[in-house]
Amino acid sequence: MKILYFDCFSGIAGDMVLGALIDAGLDVNVLIRDLKKLKIKGYEIRAAKVMRKALSGTKLDVVVKNEPRAHSHRSLVEILKLIDDSTLKSAVKESAKKIFNIIGKAESKIHGISDKKKLHLHELGDIDSIVDIVGVAIAIDALEIDEIYSSTVSFGRTILNTKGGVLPSPSPASLEILKGVPVKVSGIDSELVTPTGAGILRALSKGFGDMPQMKVSKIGYGAGTKELGEIPNMLRVMIGEGVEAYEKDKAFVIETNIDDMNPQNFEYLFEKLLKEGALDAFTTTVQMKKSRPAFKLTVLCDRSKLEKLCSIIFTETTSIGIRYYGVDRFKLKREMVKVNTRYGNIKVKLSRGPNDILTVSPEYDECVVLARKKGVPLKRVYEEARKAVGV
Repeated sequence: MKILYFDCFSGIAGDMVLGALIDAGLDVNVLIRDLKKLKIKGYEIRAAKVMRKALSGTKLDVVVKNEPRAHSHRSLVEILKLIDDSTLKSAVKESAKKIFNIIGKAESKIHGISDKKKLHLHELGDIDSIVDIVGVAIAIDALEIDEIYSSTVSFGRTILNTKGGVLPSPSPASLEILKGVPVKVSGIDSELVTPTGAGILRALSKGFGDMPQMKVSKIGYGAGTKELGEIPNMLRVMIGEGVEAYEKDKAFVIETNIDDMNPQNFEYLFEKLLKEGALDAFTTTVQMKKSRPAFKLTVLCDRSKLEKLCSIIFTETTSIGIRYYGVDRFKLKREMVKVNTRYGNIKVKLSRGPNDILTVSPEYDECVVLARKKGVPLKRVYEEARKAVGV
């Protein structure tokens, strides 16, 4: 699985995203070729290496050549139609429209406009913004990215002069778009996160926070326009193959303390619980009030089995109260294989995980049967089963 990670240590903007992706290996000629499928003329794309403090990166510029004033304030509906009428790939169209719709929803809420036809995106209706957003969608497709993640997003603090009037930064649109996402506001006197950048993150990122486990193969830096004092005005992207992670699921834990039941009855109880779908069942010795020795019964199960298993516990034990709670679990991937040994065929459970984790568990009951039948030690049957697996 190919993963892209946005490291937004000094914010994000549409041109910074494209610059970083070009810096990471995107062929700028592919970008230019596919953008021609969008029925827009009168612009030129320029990409050049620049320095921002001690970092070298790529600065992308969309140079507009006298766009007619009538087109500089396109409505959201006009922009979406422009994308639909193009000959771009379906996946590219959907990604671009998703970004614009997210930005449009935020803008309509901020400005109190519910009619999409009346919602004009000001700067976002300009050629350079359209090229940035559609260009990012083209780049993600061209680089064959499967999943996208982002770091915590860093905002600056200043006052912005926009076509829509004077606004504070973080801009209302950017904040609205990233509502619910981990963000921080720095003391940098500049707009670090544009609505375009925020829309790209919200539309495409699967998660925000720490970088996922991945083997990084490409790194790119996309330069912003301004200098930001001590911090390089760059967006960093990392591309690589995802490292296989543990399987995850949710389960419920059932617990009760028992101090007045014959311990021999637990064997029958476990048999019933496991037969009815318990994932695991066990007891732990505990000491209760007044120093009474007791057992803590613990049962692990799926949500669908919770009430059934609690009913069995009430029926088969002396418990008068049960507690339960949900838990998250990491699991290794499991498969059952049958191996041929000199003592006979044996089922073996293989459990695999990241970083070459492998556990091998021959089926106990089958090993016992063969050990008795062949008159050999049980551990020797186990060893033969493990050898047959190849570990």
